[in-house]
Amino acid sequence: MDKIIANMTVSVTELKRNFAGILREADDCPVAVLNHNRPEAYLLSAAHYERLMAYLEDLEDARTVRERADGPFVEVGLDDL
Repeated sequence: MDKIIANMTVSVTELKRNFAGILREADDCPVAVLNHNRPEAYLLSAAHYERLMAYLEDLEDARTVRERADGPFVEVGLDDL
């Protein structure tokens, strides 16, 4: 069976019948949407998704900083800025 990475699960049918109620019940936590008892999708609140995207951007920035930490560097004077 596939790993489910959420504390709450719903079936596709249940999601169709009660979308607003499920969103309300989930609050700000992800919901695994199951199709034939297998995870088909994950439902995230807009706020949760935005935080996730910001976190991924931060990870990318940190990776770029580590890659460039040893140079090469370009000398630039204040007048050049």
